[in-house]
Amino acid sequence: MSLADLRTRDLLDRIASSDPTPGGGSAAALGGAVAAALVAMVGSMPKTRTGADDERRKLDGARAIAQAEGEHLRGLVDEDAAAYDAVIAARRLPKDTEEQKAARKAAMDAALRHAADVPMRTARACLAVLQQAVVAAEIGNPNARSDAVAAAALAWGALVGALENVRINVGAGAVGASADAVDALAAAGGDALKSIGL
Repeated sequence: MSLADLRTRDLLDRIASSDPTPGGGSAAALGGAVAAALVAMVGSMPKTRTGADDERRKLDGARAIAQAEGEHLRGLVDEDAAAYDAVIAARRLPKDTEEQKAARKAAMDAALRHAADVPMRTARACLAVLQQAVVAAEIGNPNARSDAVAAAALAWGALVGALENVRINVGAGAVGASADAVDALAAAGGDALKSIGL
C-alpha cells in the first residue's frame, strides 16, 4: 500500500517509528502535497480578489499547476522512502573480497545518486507549489488568504527539508546535484515567500 493511502494517524505513526523510512524526504514530499491541496482549494473557489477575468484565468492556472504538482508529490512520498531503502540495502552488501567491494561501491553510487535525485525533484515541485500559493494569496478569495499563506509556508518548509536531504546525500558521495542548483532553488523559494510578507 502506498504511504499516501494510509490513514493520517497511521502515516504519522510510521514516520514517528524508529525505522529510517519514511523519513525527512518523504515528510517533505507530504508537506508539499498538503500545500498543493490548499492552493487547489483556494483556486477552486469561485470568488477572486476583485472578480476580474484576468484573476480568474491566473487562479485557474495556479490551481492546475498545484493539482499536477500535488499528484507528483504524493508519488514522491513513496519514492523517497524506496530510494533511501536502496541506500541501506547497498550499505549492507558484503565487502569481504575486492569483487564484492567493487559491486558494493557501484550499488552505493547508484543508490546515493537516486537518493539525491528524488528530493531534488521534491524540491522543484515544492517551489512550483510555493509560487502558485503566492498567486493564490495575491489574487484569490481574500477570505481564504490565510489558507494560501499557510500553503506557502508549508511549501517553503517542505522545500527546505527536501534540499537538506539533497545536501546530505551529495555529501555522502552522490553526484549529479550541484550546490549551485540547490542554492538557486532555495533562493527562488525565499524570494517567493518574501513577496507575500513571510
